[in-house]
Amino acid sequence: MQADADALRHATRVIYAVCCLAGATDLLDEIQIEMNAEEIPQAIQRHDTAPLFDWLVAAFSYQGISDRVAADYMAKHGRIRWQAIDADVRANPSCPKLRNYWQFYDCRFDKISRTCAEPEHIERCPLPRHHLRNGRLNQTAYSLYFFIRDIAKADLVGWIDSQLSRPDGSTDDNRLARLGLRIIDPLRYVYGVSDKVLTMTLSCILLTAPPGFEPWREVGGGMIAVDTLVHNFLHRTGILARFGGEHCYGAACYQDGRCAEILARVARQIDASAFNPTFPVVFPRFVQHRRVAVLCPERPWRVQRQSHR
Repeated sequence: MQADADALRHATRVIYAVCCLAGATDLLDEIQIEMNAEEIPQAIQRHDTAPLFDWLVAAFSYQGISDRVAADYMAKHGRIRWQAIDADVRANPSCPKLRNYWQFYDCRFDKISRTCAEPEHIERCPLPRHHLRNGRLNQTAYSLYFFIRDIAKADLVGWIDSQLSRPDGSTDDNRLARLGLRIIDPLRYVYGVSDKVLTMTLSCILLTAPPGFEPWREVGGGMIAVDTLVHNFLHRTGILARFGGEHCYGAACYQDGRCAEILARVARQIDASAFNPTFPVVFPRFVQHRRVAVLCPERPWRVQRQSHR
């Protein structure tokens, strides 16, 4: 359709100009530095789940609050660790919610009121003992722990490998998006994490995978995180309107024909390797990242180093 082709040309022209003005040619280097500080590539190589869990839970703590406040809180009170939760659960707590991933559903722990779905067990429950910023984060940490233990069989690296290695002989334009959803979709049921946060954090992990994990890098580069800045940019520049995809910010941003798909289509029109020869030719994460930079500088999802020293 001519209208669709015109919309794509308009979107490509606008976003390409942004990439030229504010393109982060060191994007991969920035992410690599942050992840090396947490020894994530080494953990992937060893199939060591604990460091991956520790980094993910810390990254999830940045939701809904400024980076400085979240980092200062973790610096003062520490970060929750895989080993700590594993020890808690192995001690066989009395709460029936702490048996497995499926039973943990609807825990409802609230830090301020100190209430939950099983009030008769709360005084002996290990979950509230972790001094996190709010009760939602306590639930997120335990929910992720149970997901990795029960669904991923305590090997997050092996689980991601298996999700990405299932046969998919297609070569169409949506292949990377489908592969990414193989990881994102199951993790959507972990308590308290949004699509945006899952996409940003997992993209960082996948992009910094060591040699031998090339599919991880490819899929990580294809992940697109849609936040309010992304959505508002596409709205204010008229891109959404030209595609006939105007909508309210939220889960709709990931529906067919809307924010994420539009950015993926534009990314296929922009040769990212022209900005840095180490980049893949099609690099949606780069395109999405720099579009945000014009409105508000974005950094890779980072955990402040001082927060765990």
